[in-house]
Amino acid sequence: MKRIVYFAISVALATSCDAQAVRGLAEISIIDRDSGVALSPHVYHGEYWVAGKPGARYAIEIRNRLGERLLAVTSVDGVNVISGATAGWDQDGYVFSPGDRYQITGWRKTDAEVAAFTFADSSNSYAERTGRPANIGVIGVAVFRERRPPPSPRPPMIGQSSDRSDAARASESAPEPSAPMLRAPAPTAKLGTGHGEREYSYVDHTEFLRMQPQPNEIIRIHYDSLDNLFAMGIIKRPRPAPPAANPFPASPDQQYVPDPPG
Repeated sequence: MKRIVYFAISVALATSCDAQAVRGLAEISIIDRDSGVALSPHVYHGEYWVAGKPGARYAIEIRNRLGERLLAVTSVDGVNVISGATAGWDQDGYVFSPGDRYQITGWRKTDAEVAAFTFADSSNSYAERTGRPANIGVIGVAVFRERRPPPSPRPPMIGQSSDRSDAARASESAPEPSAPMLRAPAPTAKLGTGHGEREYSYVDHTEFLRMQPQPNEIIRIHYDSLDNLFAMGIIKRPRPAPPAANPFPASPDQQYVPDPPG
């Protein structure tokens, strides 16, 4: 099991609308980066679907809802977004401290750069261009809780007399405060995810011991174009409004109601 994972540094982001998020141990939103809008999830046969706009850049926003660290192994179209390997649970992912929120904006190229996620025709998707078209149109986040090591036993203490004050001894034995971690501001053709332009996106490395081999939770979000979601019946087309009746069609200059004919 791999232990080296990536720590999401840039967490100071504009928050998405929580009403558009899929919630579990983590909260997942798909953000249209060109408009800044969180895409509305639609539930169809127990699965979540969102409508992407062809050509738009998007991000997978993840927020840790727990008071402990989480590991999010993330895939797009069946491909790990960090390594580019066919996605599996035991691969590298992003680590989130309690309450952290981070937008994964692309395929990771280096510790400081990604190739942007873009909604693209499936024939131009990264998965199909690398010979793996079977799972185009799905975003997956496998969430792992952390296994905390047991506390180390403390050796027995030997009492010694001293004329120093309790305050002085406490001052000497108190651990030095750790330095704070710096964080950077941080039916048409089926829709897939392209390998877009390079962008700055910095991460660091850390270690994470999974609580168990299987994910504690898997969140899956399907996506396609709005036209395709209409065609599949996932989203119902709005019915045209009936013609509005005119309360004064002729504006007659009639003072009182006349009798009907006959």
